[in-house]
Amino acid sequence: MSEHTIKLGDWATLQADAKLIRTEVFVEEQQVPAELEMDDMDALCLHAVAYEADGTPIGTGRLLPDGHIGRMAVRKSARGSGVGAALLQALMAQARARGDKLVALSAQTHAAPFYQRHGFAIEGEEFYEAGIAHINMQRNLG
Repeated sequence: MSEHTIKLGDWATLQADAKLIRTEVFVEEQQVPAELEMDDMDALCLHAVAYEADGTPIGTGRLLPDGHIGRMAVRKSARGSGVGAALLQALMAQARARGDKLVALSAQTHAAPFYQRHGFAIEGEEFYEAGIAHINMQRNLG
């Protein structure tokens, strides 16, 4: 497993690195329209960015004011290295620290088993967003 660090901050601080990863993963790799990928919520969220030891940004995610975790993305080169799990744990810890009782997310359906391994339960039926199958999931933090 590679050494990586996670930085937490606001959009102004982490925007360049978060945008780079999200554009690569969502817009280029998954063909999500760029205008759907970046939204007005970014300015209101707590962001997390994971970095390799050399400072290369390799993963990102965000925590919305309502307890939703979103825009989780890990670059292809870093998948399977524990980066996604570290990002998820960091965001859940922040939610817990500010008093959130549960966290929720809309997972791409293929990623649901990853979130289930971290204690998330599926809620409701599959739906499509930006042409990609998703499922709502949540986890109690208590």
